[in-house]
Amino acid sequence: MAKQSLWLRCEKKPFERRTAITPTTAKKLIDAGFEIFVERDSQRIFKDEEYEAIGCKLVEHNSWPNAPRDIPIIGLKELPESDEPLPHTHIQFAHCYKQQGGWSKVLARFHRGGGTLYDLEFLNDENGRRVAAFGYHAGFAGSAAGALAYAAQQRGVELGQLEPYENETAMIEGVKKELGGSGKNLKVLVIGALGRCGNGAVDLFRKIGVREDNILKWDMAETAKGGPFQEILDVDIFVNCIYLSKPIPPFLTKEQIAAAGKSRRLRVVVDVSCDTTNPHNPIPIYNINTTFSKPTVPVEVGSVDVFPMAISCRADVPSDFYSAGNPPLSVVSIDHLPTLLPREASEQFSAALLPSLLELPNRKTARVWVEAENLFRQKLEEAVKAEGL
Repeated sequence: MAKQSLWLRCEKKPFERRTAITPTTAKKLIDAGFEIFVERDSQRIFKDEEYEAIGCKLVEHNSWPNAPRDIPIIGLKELPESDEPLPHTHIQFAHCYKQQGGWSKVLARFHRGGGTLYDLEFLNDENGRRVAAFGYHAGFAGSAAGALAYAAQQRGVELGQLEPYENETAMIEGVKKELGGSGKNLKVLVIGALGRCGNGAVDLFRKIGVREDNILKWDMAETAKGGPFQEILDVDIFVNCIYLSKPIPPFLTKEQIAAAGKSRRLRVVVDVSCDTTNPHNPIPIYNINTTFSKPTVPVEVGSVDVFPMAISCRADVPSDFYSAGNPPLSVVSIDHLPTLLPREASEQFSAALLPSLLELPNRKTARVWVEAENLFRQKLEEAVKAEGL
């Protein structure tokens, strides 16, 4: 029987240092009879030599388009925008199954090339739970980014470029330092607190010193009545960690923010879920994803107190965001937050994905892969209709 090959591609998204397959997981796959090709990538948290040392075959950076068509290509984040057909089998987060912006164009590339997509977000176990997810580290890093944004705002400046931390301890100490030693004076709200993402968000707040009674933990029971929710306006930082599977009333609106005026305590919203282009986004107060180089976007709140240093840092921000009156409000909406802890997040995700990868040679009969391919075929059909192909 021929060896199962797998091609680990580089990540082209700026600042993305995570990987779907770590050297630890690659070694276990090789021991199970796999042949692993790894693209050279200086951005990846793991060095090329770490892969080579355990038996992976190094190939040129971003050379996957020329890989043999029968070798599945695995990566994390979506491919750069293009109209080029995709003839390979791809395993990745594609962000195109919930009618996000450009969803049908992404899937149309597979239609034209005859390739297949196994979306990592929809590889589920027998209970419908994702086999591997970055949720915990997304929430953990999201709370950290929110606390950093809050600390910067209190100094009258916009949060500057975020850099990955070597480990969790370094992140906690870095955040505490920016807050003046502790987060004990913060009041925060996490929605989706019972999930993996929410657990991570709550844990970070605990570890930087936020008092337990000042960490409001909401989940489906608390949001069942439907938003908008006044309680969000009464905390310093709000972190959204929900998984959006159907339309729901908004949690927070621009009108609600404007009506609160100067009484609003809320200063930072962290949208870890990042359903920015989803037509049912429950936080319709912003419309762009932020980045590691520009982590926050200001929210139009009618009129806000002037922070001269912030204005000088953000010449792209309309002046009406900074007229005298209401306090400022910023949103963090980075869609790959776990890369703030790239090594730990990658190891956890890759280990969870391993059992499914070991079934890849039997993907035409193995439940996890069969269900993922069936979903792809369904979404592909919808995209073909939407594109008129």
